[in-house]
Amino acid sequence: MTRAANRRASSLMAVTKGAIATSLLTAVSTVASPFQAIAEAAELAENSPKAVLDEAWQLVYQEYVDSTFNQTDWLAARQRLLDRDYTSTEAAYDALRDELRRLNDPYTRFLDPREYAEISDQTAGEVSGVGLQVQRDAQTRSIVVTTVLENSPAAARGLRVGDRILLVDGQSVERLTANGVAQLLRGTENSQVTVTYSRNGSDPQSVILTRARLELPTVAHDLKQIDGYRIGYIRLDEFNGHATEQMVEAIETLSDQDAEAFILDLRGNPGGLLSASIEISRLWLQRGPIVRTLDRNGEPSEINANRSALTDLPMAVLVNSRSASSSEILTGALQDNDRATIVGTTTYGKALVQSLYGLSDGSGLAVTIAHYYTPNGTDISHKGITPDIEVELSNSEERDLFRDLTRLASEQDTQFIQAVESLAPTIQSHRAMPATPTQLGRSPDE
Repeated sequence: MTRAANRRASSLMAVTKGAIATSLLTAVSTVASPFQAIAEAAELAENSPKAVLDEAWQLVYQEYVDSTFNQTDWLAARQRLLDRDYTSTEAAYDALRDELRRLNDPYTRFLDPREYAEISDQTAGEVSGVGLQVQRDAQTRSIVVTTVLENSPAAARGLRVGDRILLVDGQSVERLTANGVAQLLRGTENSQVTVTYSRNGSDPQSVILTRARLELPTVAHDLKQIDGYRIGYIRLDEFNGHATEQMVEAIETLSDQDAEAFILDLRGNPGGLLSASIEISRLWLQRGPIVRTLDRNGEPSEINANRSALTDLPMAVLVNSRSASSSEILTGALQDNDRATIVGTTTYGKALVQSLYGLSDGSGLAVTIAHYYTPNGTDISHKGITPDIEVELSNSEERDLFRDLTRLASEQDTQFIQAVESLAPTIQSHRAMPATPTQLGRSPDE
């Protein structure tokens, strides 16, 4: 989707990295009288910050889930925004943020052009960069390469996992966070960046990399042999625009490797596209409801599986307190339909759906437009989803586990091991009667 088209589209998303389903953004109608509207239109045309403020106000007025606007006078908010004179665009942005705070909804928020571009890239699952993922080594405190994307500029120039990044465009990374280094490596497509690195303690060397548009991997998978069971392990980091196709590839690859069961790891997954959570639910769930929503008018809607599941093998899902939004939609669908055993700790508890809108100056607005419920009608707001099998980790255990990702789905991962144990009886039953479906979800009349 082009940037211009993106500004014309709306996407359902959870802003803490939440959920998305794309639909065309209809024209925003105003609440002013015809004569007032003509006068205001002339003024706004000469004052672009006010035009953007009015765009944002109109979107909240028409779409916000709470028609009382948290018991505030939203018409008066418009008047305050348009009556003021602004010395800068940033001052106008701050005024809009102040008005949005009156809603007492942290998920309805304004995004400046940089923030909106970052979220658009993130939810698209693409980025303009060189193909390096980095983290700060816990022992050496160096910034090291953890992933080199295939067919990326970095891969073409021979960078490898374990290389130590020293400089980016001559700037030392010593005092930067891993995220800060990642930001330096990103930039406009076809622009260049100089990366200085060392390998195995060798002398520093520099390469000039030309940034390219890259698809970000959000799904990792591996066949694990645990206690004689062949477990297809899939980790989903985020529900972005490429998550569904990557999930399909993972399921098919592991099925071809004769996996006997699957463990889907959603720990630390903050959400993403609502459409991706529904599509991925359908890959696992043959029948039954996936999610129920309620809009500002109290109108309910329900989204169901469509008999397109790729597998009926036994399944467990790993979650924790950082599994949120779209992760909870998928988890709730699998749990309520008796499709999977949920293992770990209680999830985050975010049951609101946002729509992301592009504004005319390149900024954006996230607006809460609906409340969602699990298939059984459970409201998980601020409560989260309770696992079927609770396996607590201490703060230090969880920190150590996620600091070194090689520990995930290993014998050091007690939540994973518990998930395997929960699947063992079903795997054994499936071995005895391989032609009998195991976990498909509920029938529509159940």
